Amino acid sequence: MQYCIEGQTKDFELIPEPRTVEINPDSVVVLPYAGRIVENAGEWDVADVWANQVADDIEAATGLRWDIAKGDRWQSFITLSIASTDDLGRDEYRLTIAQEGITVVGGDAAGLRDGIQTLRQIIRQCAPSLPEIDIKDKPAYQTRGYYLDATRGRVPTLDWLKRWADKLCLYKYNQLQLYVEHTFAFDDMSETWRGTSPLKPADIIAFDEYCAARGIELVPSVSTFGHLYMALRTRELRHLGEFPEQADRPYSLIERMEHHTLNITETDAFALSCTLIDDYLQLFRSRKFNICGDETFDLGKGRSKPEADKRGVATMYADYVSRLCGHLSEQGREPLFWGDIAVEMPEILARLPKDVMLLNWLYAPNITDEKVRLVAESGATQYVCPAVWCWNTLLPRLDWAWENISRLAQYGRHYGAAGFLVTDWGDYGHVNDPRMAVPGMIYGAQCAWDPQWADGAGDGAHVELDRRISIAEYGDSTGEFVAVLRDASHQVAFGWDNIVRYLELDYGDGLLNADVRDSIWTDEHDSADDVDYADLIHASTTLREARMNLLTWLKSDILRWSEANTALRADVARLGAITAQAATYDSGATRGGLLQPMLVAAEGQRLFNELGVCLALRDGVIAEDEITGEVLPDRFPQQVARGLEQWFETYAAVWRTVSAESELRRIANVIWHYADLLRS
Repeated sequence: MQYCIEGQTKDFELIPEPRTVEINPDSVVVLPYAGRIVENAGEWDVADVWANQVADDIEAATGLRWDIAKGDRWQSFITLSIASTDDLGRDEYRLTIAQEGITVVGGDAAGLRDGIQTLRQIIRQCAPSLPEIDIKDKPAYQTRGYYLDATRGRVPTLDWLKRWADKLCLYKYNQLQLYVEHTFAFDDMSETWRGTSPLKPADIIAFDEYCAARGIELVPSVSTFGHLYMALRTRELRHLGEFPEQADRPYSLIERMEHHTLNITETDAFALSCTLIDDYLQLFRSRKFNICGDETFDLGKGRSKPEADKRGVATMYADYVSRLCGHLSEQGREPLFWGDIAVEMPEILARLPKDVMLLNWLYAPNITDEKVRLVAESGATQYVCPAVWCWNTLLPRLDWAWENISRLAQYGRHYGAAGFLVTDWGDYGHVNDPRMAVPGMIYGAQCAWDPQWADGAGDGAHVELDRRISIAEYGDSTGEFVAVLRDASHQVAFGWDNIVRYLELDYGDGLLNADVRDSIWTDEHDSADDVDYADLIHASTTLREARMNLLTWLKSDILRWSEANTALRADVARLGAITAQAATYDSGATRGGLLQPMLVAAEGQRLFNELGVCLALRDGVIAEDEITGEVLPDRFPQQVARGLEQWFETYAAVWRTVSAESELRRIANVIWHYADLLRS
């Protein structure tokens, strides 16, 4: 969007893009040097948080603090209110910036909050000279949620969670869930959460209050069926697992994603699930509760196999989820659960209670509408749940995130989905810095607000949205910031996921870990030579064979390490140049703080690429004469080892700026293992 200030063109962007905008390109509204904001939101914002958000942004832009008042007797330049007539519908708002003042009117509290966020984006980018503009707007999805992993190695600090809630509010999200397995301090479960820096009841109560004040519903979410890996490895609770005899196997970042299912035929299993639910739900004002229930891979394969042989896995699953949902419904709560098992075994859908919300997670970039349609036709209600695609990597996979999010938003809207829930996972130790998910989060904000926006923007929709995010979020007047980050994400020659796979193929004693071997999947498009590397890897019988087959599959990527690292250096230089000229909008933000996680991620990926070369040379998968573009220095492996160790110290320091210590040691163990290996 553009308007003119004394003959000079001023650009600004609004995300999500409003549906109806009228702008006078040749007129400017100058904020008074001293002004007042009057907010009349009644019980919806007793503490005037929304008015203070506007005042904070005006102060950040101008250095001047405006007054705040309530009621109809005070003069004001900015008025924030809920409509007293039916002119505006549910979730709708109207924003007017005119010479005589600024008004934001919402059809209800939700509409008012969202209109205020649009005003804030304008103030941040344009104050003190605002465009004369009239906006009328409303979202496509009433529920626009974000799902943040707070359990797989990284537990966010309360301070950072609040900053993230502020950002979600700015981009008009209205629901947030924190994924919890073992990282909450449940009473009598200290053996499960010890050493993980768990969230405590006071943290949840404080954060629930903070979110509610910003129009965000904090929904409790805790694993109650699958994904109980840490609990089922304890001495007190291991008897409740499908394979209690495996509880003493070495800890594995990969196996924790594979083997974690409750044995629901055990007498105390339901009591454990209910304890997790009942203790946790008391801390939240939300009436919703997500019992998870996803990826119950071992159901019917271990101790419960005799029961599965009699009743069938689908029946067992449906009955247990129904019992848990019934337990919630009896308390006046609204159950939610992940729908992957039900979608794979559709007979489950017909057996579920009617008051259950199915969370239909579908992450493939080229996802079709098949499973969204399946759930819709079953009569079940659903949220569609895409992903920001940041897990298992230092740099976000923006291409995949955009394709997945934009497609699923349209499918969900077409089939009447009740909500849109963007997921942000941290598999394999949560190596990904949560700030790297910002572009993907904003993709979700735009697509949840208007799923058809991408169609209107044409084939270059992601390019256009990247430009807008660069301007609105990163203060980059060139509009290039996200495009450069996207290019950096293409320079992964050897990623964290394969670093962990290579390591954990070793059971710990030099023998092959068959579970890890069998978890490795390859995409049909990954191979240019028509070789099915998945079959080769899965047929491996020794550790050496499995590792060689893994590296052979990755060989073409590994060989482009020099080219990739050259591109990474160029991307870092460009990000630095852009950031040096960028504006900062968040309170207390600095240009260095913006760049920090990206510099660390890029340097880490450069070293990971070099590690891939070292391993491929060591295992004889590539020969030194195959390496082009760069001559390896003497003692190259030792040089990489030192680089990894030095990098990790900086990485750890940055980790601690947004996360508790939690399980950072698991990432340290991986890095140090490779440093030792390279020196051997």
